[in-house]
Amino acid sequence: MTIAWEAVGRTDTGRTRRGNEDAFRIAVEKGVFLVADGMGGHAAGEVASQLAADAAIESLSRSDLSGPADIEEGLRTGFREAYRSIVDHSRENAAVTGMGTTLTIAVVSPSGSLHVGHLGDSRIYQLSGDTLKQLTHDHTWVQQEVDAGRIAAEAARTHPLSHILTKVLTADEPPKPDIEVGSVKPRDCLLLCSDGLYNMVDAQVLLDLLRQDRSVSETTQILVEEANRSGGADNITVVVVGIRA
Repeated sequence: MTIAWEAVGRTDTGRTRRGNEDAFRIAVEKGVFLVADGMGGHAAGEVASQLAADAAIESLSRSDLSGPADIEEGLRTGFREAYRSIVDHSRENAAVTGMGTTLTIAVVSPSGSLHVGHLGDSRIYQLSGDTLKQLTHDHTWVQQEVDAGRIAAEAARTHPLSHILTKVLTADEPPKPDIEVGSVKPRDCLLLCSDGLYNMVDAQVLLDLLRQDRSVSETTQILVEEANRSGGADNITVVVVGIRA
């Protein structure tokens, strides 16, 4: 069986931030989708996310993504190109030294394979039937403590140190992204998002919103509206990918 897909992304400053340090990119014809959430002073976060997003999508758009090994190599190359873009810009602009960004990428193929590359705490969820599964593992201090059993999972979202990242894309060292492989089928849905969505909207509400019979465009709009309605404490970015036969 061969699958197809449609995708729409949306980003919003939220209700409390003055600027937007998030970015997303979509290359529908290649089945490549990504979200980046930047960090750093003097607007450096916005620069980092845009640089990384541009470099990664350009690299993957040029890559041969015809087989599993090709896709994995394409993902790793995309992360390396994003890293190089940040290194080069940091060398030329002292004001943005120390900037960084999350980078979370999904690659879907007509065969139904799904490859995920991930650094940071942006997330990818997969809706399949009535089940919403988080495919990425947050690279945060709080998640480390949850994994070690020192913090309850229910307390992680509101923990005062939830913003501390343990892995992120910066100029300091070459990236070592998590690479995961899965599959999708018709009627599944992928959600890529920054923490400005999932910190405002809990998993049960995400599930309820995603499984409603709406277009991907309507769904992205409703997700952003729900995050703002719940406080909009950060920039909000979502990419919704609908899988069809």
